[in-house]
Amino acid sequence: MINKKQIIFIWTVILSPFFVVFLLVGLASFEFFGPLPTFDQLENPKSNLATEIISVDSVVIGKYFFENRTSALREDIPQDFINALLSTEDVRYREHSGIDVRALFRAVYGVLSGRSQLGGASTITQQVAKMLFTKQPASGLDRVKQKLKEWVITAKLERRYTKDEILLIYLNRYDWVNNAVGIESASRVYFNKLPKNLNIQESAMLVGMLKNSSLYNPNRRLELTQKRRNTVLYQMNKYEFVSDTLYDSLVQLPIILDFKKASHNSGLAPYFREYLRGEMKEWCSTKIKSDGSRYNLYTDGLKIYTTIDSRLQKFAEEAVSIHLSELQKDFYRHWEGYTNAPFPEDFEPEQIEEIIDQAMRRSVRHKRLKGQGKTKGEIKNIFNTKVEMSLFSWNGRIDTVLSPRDSLLYSKYFLHSGLMSMEPSTGFVKAYVGGINYENFQYDHVTSGKRQVGSTFKPFLYSLAIQEGYSPCYQVPNVPVVFDKYKWNLEKDWSPKNSGGEELEGLTLTLKYGLANSINTVTAYIMKQFGPHAVVDLAKKIGIKSKILAVPSLCLGTFDLSVYEMTGAYSTFSNKGVWVEPIFVTKIEDKNGVVLERFIPKSNEAMSEETADVMVRLLQGVVDGVYSPTAKKKSGTGARLRFRYGFKNEIGGKTGTTQNQSDGWFMGITPNLVTGVWTGCEDRSVHFRDIQYGQGANMALPIFAEYMQRVYKDTISSNIRPESFNISRAIDVKLDCDESIGFVEEEF
Repeated sequence: MINKKQIIFIWTVILSPFFVVFLLVGLASFEFFGPLPTFDQLENPKSNLATEIISVDSVVIGKYFFENRTSALREDIPQDFINALLSTEDVRYREHSGIDVRALFRAVYGVLSGRSQLGGASTITQQVAKMLFTKQPASGLDRVKQKLKEWVITAKLERRYTKDEILLIYLNRYDWVNNAVGIESASRVYFNKLPKNLNIQESAMLVGMLKNSSLYNPNRRLELTQKRRNTVLYQMNKYEFVSDTLYDSLVQLPIILDFKKASHNSGLAPYFREYLRGEMKEWCSTKIKSDGSRYNLYTDGLKIYTTIDSRLQKFAEEAVSIHLSELQKDFYRHWEGYTNAPFPEDFEPEQIEEIIDQAMRRSVRHKRLKGQGKTKGEIKNIFNTKVEMSLFSWNGRIDTVLSPRDSLLYSKYFLHSGLMSMEPSTGFVKAYVGGINYENFQYDHVTSGKRQVGSTFKPFLYSLAIQEGYSPCYQVPNVPVVFDKYKWNLEKDWSPKNSGGEELEGLTLTLKYGLANSINTVTAYIMKQFGPHAVVDLAKKIGIKSKILAVPSLCLGTFDLSVYEMTGAYSTFSNKGVWVEPIFVTKIEDKNGVVLERFIPKSNEAMSEETADVMVRLLQGVVDGVYSPTAKKKSGTGARLRFRYGFKNEIGGKTGTTQNQSDGWFMGITPNLVTGVWTGCEDRSVHFRDIQYGQGANMALPIFAEYMQRVYKDTISSNIRPESFNISRAIDVKLDCDESIGFVEEEF
């Protein structure tokens, strides 16, 4: 018979472990085993939130982050996902107070009996405690201490947060690998959709990954991940979240991913996002938070609302790719068989060598090697040694063995482009394409790159003449215009020549015809009437920030400007003479949706409304063609927009081709969009040998055409329709130069 002392001993043995545990937990609560999170830390757990770049049509086009995480709200998460989570990870989550005693006993029994398959004891709340406030233990003893602190923290979390709030902390913090931190990022990365649009099987896959996201990574172990997903579906069926019939059908389905790994180099508008990064870093450096610290672009979860339209951006990127992939073929054929290709035949080997040397010194590889302390000779040897590499091509990546130096020569062959499209009335930049492939060519040809603008600057000289009362029908003799070196402070007399059109020499040509066909002598005549200082003054009014020398050659656009500057300047014509500064951001919010700053573009009246309207009609003449009674033909340098691309609506524009065909431009205007396009090679010495291929009408205009065709084809998506310019009948009377019909295309 068991006596009283034995009974006491037995109960002491039974209860002592619990007493020890309670004692240890008590000691942990008094920070005996190390500091615990403060109340403030519990209320405001530290986290890194990605900054989102949001398009005007509410699409997240990119993020800036150390960890790609965006906080989701409870209403963003479908109930099927919650059901999958609870049935798999913590089915009594709604019932326990953070620690599931039943599960704890089951786990202890499993360890003692060697039946680990009975499951663990950690609840979702404990997982949150571990995730937020503890470090990876260095030893078994440290793990015991950590577990005790987790229990204390768990109790505090349960007192401070609701069950749904704890779930959100867990789901917004978990790392699903592949730059997918948090449920929203995971949903976008693996299925390219918002969490609220996840179906049952997709939800089950993501829940399955919670056990070990590295192990159950569908990109590496698809079959294993599918088995794990089916386990989750089994649990959902077990707890009656899905029926037997539905379960049987779901487990048969394959995992279908739409994988979009978050990257700074991929996705929509990479050149724009990189440009914006620089602007935002500067903004953050000047803005102070309530706690006295400055905003961090990568961790503060800012929301940047941009003017970019994701639909127009997609159309623009497609247009650049479609045209340049074909034009590149022409370029290769054009230079096939030439010794110095793609450099001119009169180039000496030393000149080519210096160009490649400059490219080598500017390369990331060179800077890295120099930073490692390599000598000039060592660096040269490395650049001349063949290695395995992957090269860009329009037909996909090329895996080859090549020396880095030869790869630089290979890159010199590529034609590049910059495109910017904006709404003239608001200054909103709708599309921004800085190049052909950001991963391989990171130089931005919209804002960073400046190239000679050529004939695209001529309309601004014409606007000076119109502003001063010249009629579009005013006739100018097509004869050489000489700028005397003494009067114009030149080294020698200068007389610009026309590019072709010898049959027009000696004839009188209207201003209207002169612009439509880019006649240099007509533009030079205007320059001689007003002088270069008037041109420079106008350039400042239309937003040109680059330095322009007041010299007669301004009339031929011999200076360098960016696509950004030119597009903004041309918007003046479509906007009734008012220049509006192109802007990229409308507002910035913090992670809580509080507006930190709104942005309004600058504007000023650059020319009269009447002058702008006349210029719009003159630019339409470039596309429609203008008839000359003296020349007895109708022509325009942008005519292929009509006869080749089939546009029927009102469009104005101007082609531009610079010396040796190094730069091809097209500036296109419509009532609701102004678009600038530049095309050329990285080095100005690399170009087409003749004007047939190298003119702006062939290099740049087709990109504008491809872009606008897509815009007009999908009017529902783009919300832009073919419209007419709002110009009075009185203006059209002024432009009636008693023209006849007949049509010939002229391109310069």
